[in-house]
Amino acid sequence: MMTATMSSSAQSEPKMRLDDKVRIKEAIEISNQFGEQVWEGISKVPFTIILVTDTIEFLINHPYPSKDFTLIGYDSLLQSDVLYRKTQFNKHFLATFPAVNGVNCIVMGTPENTDKTSTEWIITLLHEHFHQYQYTYPDYYASVEKLGLSGGDNTGMWMLNYPFAYTDENLNQQYDKYVKALSEVVESFNQEIFEANFKQYIIERENFKQLLDTSDYKYFSFQIWQEGIARYTEYKFLQLLENYEPSQVVIELADFISFSQYKDKLYQSELKSLTELGLKENQRICFYSIGFAEGLILDKLNSVWHKNYLTDKFFIEHYSNRMTN
Repeated sequence: MMTATMSSSAQSEPKMRLDDKVRIKEAIEISNQFGEQVWEGISKVPFTIILVTDTIEFLINHPYPSKDFTLIGYDSLLQSDVLYRKTQFNKHFLATFPAVNGVNCIVMGTPENTDKTSTEWIITLLHEHFHQYQYTYPDYYASVEKLGLSGGDNTGMWMLNYPFAYTDENLNQQYDKYVKALSEVVESFNQEIFEANFKQYIIERENFKQLLDTSDYKYFSFQIWQEGIARYTEYKFLQLLENYEPSQVVIELADFISFSQYKDKLYQSELKSLTELGLKENQRICFYSIGFAEGLILDKLNSVWHKNYLTDKFFIEHYSNRMTN
């Protein structure tokens, strides 16, 4: 590490580690350079961050901070005012929500506390910034409410705790067929067998849908749309970074691997998770890999599907008529 852990005393205000500033700066730079190629309009969304350390939270790029934060000053590397307060949020968080004065903030622990390398942490920041893009769309919250899935929970925790039929044995058996077919269609994109695999995938997806009641299918679709496509977005950024040269200070981070290497690692990891994670055991975590894979399928079926993403929400099969049988 380039500097010691943040600390404060009566004589001095806390300071962010240079390593953390470097990683945040790199994520913002990548978003500024490539974001519009992935999602039109994302550059207009503030990249507001709360970096949660063991004892201090640092607030960056917030338009109107709450009074419980104290200004450290303007940071020339981050090109933002930086403020701080004692840690309130979980230091292991990887989340985005309206944490300060109604502004959607990325609330993230340090790489050490979130068990991520510098490369993973930078890309995860882009994942969370995509959530800011989703949540900032004018009718996002009203549209989510219309799904009727919250059960009166106004905290948003229902998104994690919704009582989906994860343990239903028939559903689990069909889930295994569905994700096997999904994996096979992605792996055969450039092969003659693609069309046959695609047809089988559509059949298995529809069979899976038929086993779900209306509310469970809404929840499944919502998770694919929100979290699965966020994971897909990580990969889309990595594809654009094939020839990108990170800043030298990022390259010099001890645990940094190239974005090209990480792209291949992420791809293999997500395809492996598709068939190795169990619905009963891993529950909603399974939906990340499904959304990753189905996003790639949509790219092949309809190259302009992103244009409908925010206006026709929550059911990704709407983005190509070939996604239904």
